[in-house]
Amino acid sequence: MAEPPPPPPKLPPLAAVRVFEAAARHQNFTRAAEELGMTQAAVSYQIRLLEDRVGAALFLRQPRQVVLTPLGQRLAGPLSKALHDIGSVFRAVCEENQTALTISALQTMAITWLSPRLAQFQIENPQVAVRVRTSQHLVDFATEAVDLALRYGPGGWTGVAAEKLFACHYAPLCTPELRERLHLREPVDLLRAPLLSPEESSWKVWFADLGLDAPRQGGLAMSLEMQAMNVQAAMRGHGVAMAVPELFAYDIAAGRLVFAVEHAIRDRWSYWLVYPPARQREHKIRRFRDWVLAEARAAELALPVMAGSKGLIHPSS
Repeated sequence: MAEPPPPPPKLPPLAAVRVFEAAARHQNFTRAAEELGMTQAAVSYQIRLLEDRVGAALFLRQPRQVVLTPLGQRLAGPLSKALHDIGSVFRAVCEENQTALTISALQTMAITWLSPRLAQFQIENPQVAVRVRTSQHLVDFATEAVDLALRYGPGGWTGVAAEKLFACHYAPLCTPELRERLHLREPVDLLRAPLLSPEESSWKVWFADLGLDAPRQGGLAMSLEMQAMNVQAAMRGHGVAMAVPELFAYDIAAGRLVFAVEHAIRDRWSYWLVYPPARQREHKIRRFRDWVLAEARAAELALPVMAGSKGLIHPSS
């Protein structure tokens, strides 16, 4: 294991360095005081602190100005450059923090719900550069460079502000062509339909909610890892996917997907907007919060969901 780097040498007080730099640039304590919003006496005091630290005079005091001594000249250039570099880096970090919005989301949520809508947010907020990161873990806002997260879960997380985006349902989705070709009208009709990833617990709970046993399709059934993959396969006509219709509202509205039959079950978990409470007043946080909550409300109102009686504990997503 590599040893940590040695600590930096002991530095003089930054306040005294700032005062020295301004006085050296103006060659005048009064002008330095005006620039820094200090009194001339305070400037003189800070310069004396620095001179005591160095052990020699840095200025020659003259009636109407001060002149750098050779030692003062030696310090002035490097200190001025150092302060300029610190200011430039800090300014760049501040500007990036205010203009870049980093969002963490589960992959399916990011692909199917967030991404199709983000262009409108960008049009309404051209000054904000949006970055989307996908991850399965709960974000630690204290250690990760993330501003907000869109998460699926029960809510009630400690240490964060969580606002519900929308409740989740599960329903069988397919293309209108497949529904007509297989004459899918009643839930029992799905017992003879090609189901995508039939081993998923959501299928079992959906059939159980109707008092039916889920069909066993054996090794012939297509099994896909992600909900988004199942729905993509469904939109290609390969079968019926059990999915959260709220995530695919655009495809349902466009007619690419339909409810295979009119029955849905309510999940106990929901999708949430999560962010650090201490940052709720930040402009970019407030802008995205207001926008995404409005989008969620509009999408929820536009999507009819037929809720059943039982909830899911935690189906695979």
